[in-house]
Amino acid sequence: MKWNWNSKWSWLLLGVAVTAGAYAGYVAWFAGDRMDLGAGFASANGRIEGVEIDVAAKTAGRVTAVLVDEGEFVKTGDVLARMDTAVLEAQLREAQAQLRQAKSSVAVAHSQVTQRESEKAAADAVVAQREAEHEVAKKRLERTESLAKQNATSEQQLDDDRAAFHRAVAALNAAKAQLAAAEAAILTAKSQIIGAEASVEALQASSERIQADIDDSELKAPRDGRVQYRVAQPGEVLNPGGIVLNLLDVGDVYMTFFLPTTEAGRVAIGSEVRLVLDAAPQYVIPAKVSFVADVAQFTPKTVET
Repeated sequence: MKWNWNSKWSWLLLGVAVTAGAYAGYVAWFAGDRMDLGAGFASANGRIEGVEIDVAAKTAGRVTAVLVDEGEFVKTGDVLARMDTAVLEAQLREAQAQLRQAKSSVAVAHSQVTQRESEKAAADAVVAQREAEHEVAKKRLERTESLAKQNATSEQQLDDDRAAFHRAVAALNAAKAQLAAAEAAILTAKSQIIGAEASVEALQASSERIQADIDDSELKAPRDGRVQYRVAQPGEVLNPGGIVLNLLDVGDVYMTFFLPTTEAGRVAIGSEVRLVLDAAPQYVIPAKVSFVADVAQFTPKTVET
């Protein structure tokens, strides 16, 4: 129904929440026509509306099923539609296989650290042995050199002890180099553990993300409401964010209407309101004012109800 209001007054936009409640204050009646209710009352007309919710696909894919029809009432958590998950399930299997491989790499890296630590322990023992041999060779050479000064030993013995000392020095240096290599190998193996564990975390996160996308392929009602439109049908391919259904939250209903500024100035948020519907004038619906515009607007020429 449309109404033409030709008043030259400026009008103020108000909002009404259609919820029960007793509030003291200015009372407005809504009906098909503006009614003369007497002093202290005002009437206007408008259209009752509700909050609309689009139920959309999170990821691109094909709609496999739409489980509700237009006009059906649904509850929070009801499955409304399903998207095809074949590609996502294949991606999940791939990610899980890579995750198992990464976990195996972590185990191998730990075993390598253990092996390198064992090699380091052996290198430590060799260094200790070479140090002892070096000390013996050094003392023997010192005694031989002292005897040689007294002509109490042969030149051949002196040469042999010097050669033995140099061999001991070389052997000690080689053992220390081997120990350093073992220590470096341990550090390398430990860094491989860090890298393998990071791969495990990344693949675990990837698997969880794909599983979340699979779970989201079941489109569920975010709140109680009524199905207004089936936007997509089974077999259609949607982009991310493609709308499948449109719901109306019948628990969050409101109406907007206009009053002359001379009347609107006496209306406060929370004022009690009564609604009378054109289709059912025998019923009176309690409501309250939930919004009052702070700036006057032009006179509406046409208002739909």
